[in-house]
Amino acid sequence: MTVNGKTPWHIWAVGGLTLLWNAVGIYSYMMTRLGKLESLGMSAADIAYFDSFPAWSNALWAMGVWGAFVGSILILLRSRWAVASLIISVIGLIGTTYFQRFMTDIPTNLDSIGLAASIWVITLFMLWYAHKMKNAGVLR
Repeated sequence: MTVNGKTPWHIWAVGGLTLLWNAVGIYSYMMTRLGKLESLGMSAADIAYFDSFPAWSNALWAMGVWGAFVGSILILLRSRWAVASLIISVIGLIGTTYFQRFMTDIPTNLDSIGLAASIWVITLFMLWYAHKMKNAGVLR
């Protein structure tokens, strides 16, 4: 809850750090969609893997990364709509994870359980945090 109408310090910490984190996700998504993976040093086989994603999977990926990025901005703006944006992000993450884990064979060099777990933990934390701040009246 706000003290004397001031924004809690942790809004800036959580919003700022997650905005940076989610900017990396946006960068990865955009480099893939714009066909720039070769400039990141990816092999032809790795690029072919990403190019093989169906449109629905790419749409879910977009929901995941853009929902989280916008959610971070909305947290910084103290908007209650951060919760809705982050729910969209979680839906995208569920779909993307399902596709990659159960419908494709992830190349060994791209299969990072640690990164996948980090994405899940941070996204779910953001949703929990935004919901908590909304209920506390911090997000309007």
